[in-house]
Amino acid sequence: MALQYMASIQYGNLSAARVVNTKEIAEEHNIPVELLAKVLQTLAKHDLIESQNGPKGGYILGRIPREISVAQVLEAIEGPLGIADCYHEKEHSLCEQINHCNIRTPLLKVQESIAQLLHNMSIEDMMLGSPLIIVESPKTEGVQL
Repeated sequence: MALQYMASIQYGNLSAARVVNTKEIAEEHNIPVELLAKVLQTLAKHDLIESQNGPKGGYILGRIPREISVAQVLEAIEGPLGIADCYHEKEHSLCEQINHCNIRTPLLKVQESIAQLLHNMSIEDMMLGSPLIIVESPKTEGVQL
């Protein structure tokens, strides 16, 4: 939400582009300022946003909104994307059930689909408010998510 808000301020048609401070974003989205400050610092460390120092300082996007994927944001904050830890573990610490697990392969397919969706979804997509995916199946014809 914070990046989407920054993008709307920087690239939207509502106002002139400007730096956005933590307090403004926190108030707009009802997020604790301390929590948001930590998240924004993490995003800045990953070059997704840039910090502007000074009395009128704050944050701006590090790139244009279409060049920032939702996956990049989530990975910067949470680490590698994954449904189950076994996909990120080193070989020496594999799950004890690995040889008997019957859900690992189906979950891997789900994980790959989610990762692809998040890598293809940008901050710009979120700004535009258009459907991010359209589900096409007999039971859910034309459902927009």
